[in-house]
Amino acid sequence: MSNPRENKRVGVLMGGISHEREVSLKTGRAVCRAMREEGYDVVGLNVSFDIVERLLAQRVDVAFIALHGRWGEDGTVQGLLELLQIPYTGSGVLASALAMNKIKSKELFVYHGIPTPPFVVPPPHDSVQPPFPLPWVVKPASEGSTIGIHIVRETEGLAAAVNEARDYDREVLIEQFISGRELTVGILNGNPLPVIEVVPKEGFYDYRAKYTAGMTDYIIPAEVSDDVMKAAQDVALRSYATLGCNGCARVDLRMAADAHLFVTELNTLPGMTDTSLVPKAAAYQGLTFNQLVVAILEDASLKVQTEAV
Repeated sequence: MSNPRENKRVGVLMGGISHEREVSLKTGRAVCRAMREEGYDVVGLNVSFDIVERLLAQRVDVAFIALHGRWGEDGTVQGLLELLQIPYTGSGVLASALAMNKIKSKELFVYHGIPTPPFVVPPPHDSVQPPFPLPWVVKPASEGSTIGIHIVRETEGLAAAVNEARDYDREVLIEQFISGRELTVGILNGNPLPVIEVVPKEGFYDYRAKYTAGMTDYIIPAEVSDDVMKAAQDVALRSYATLGCNGCARVDLRMAADAHLFVTELNTLPGMTDTSLVPKAAAYQGLTFNQLVVAILEDASLKVQTEAV
């Protein structure tokens, strides 16, 4: 008897042309391996400008998006898949675009009463003195994996940090640094996973700390009170709902010394590498990596509103 999973061809979209290409390739390869082990008919697609032709040539029935960064995590590929009427994993066009742009997502968090660190947006080609105390975090508006991020501890370093961030994005935000602990909450198909505390061994949780084995300790579940655990999961779910997310996502938070929580950003396509956070949280809850991948895929739904066509 044939395996029903072989009746649909899954295209794993990976690589792409963003600054996070190498991380995406690791995610994509891990996903392909897991899906083949689970009996799916899988083809890995290294995304480039010919992706439409390749999706059609490979007769892809459903897309597993393993892209990170721009042109993959920002709603562009999601919109393309909707035009092609191919169901895909993760959030839709609008939620993806909002989450990718840290300025727009934070503006929505503020509007809906979700705690997020104070921030300002400097005008183009200029800097601005933030109305909150040092240290400051300078971020490109639409990059992931802490690419282009700087922590400014002296006023004199602000202009240089803003200029460097603009090498990655014309939009930049300056955010108040919240001294305290780094927490993260994975969300799988609308359900929160155990809270993780992230403890980098050197400096802050930058690109090197994220993707180099042994550079960071992960405490699962985070050693916090039950009240803080519930509060972190609740605010993560509110953030997920506010942006209109679907499928798998991850919400990053800072916890101040008084246990007050601040949402720093939401990632609609969290990594699935050996050091990634969502697989760690899922494993603690009893899900193998393969089971996690299958759960993400099986939640994929056609985002096009076909009844309106």
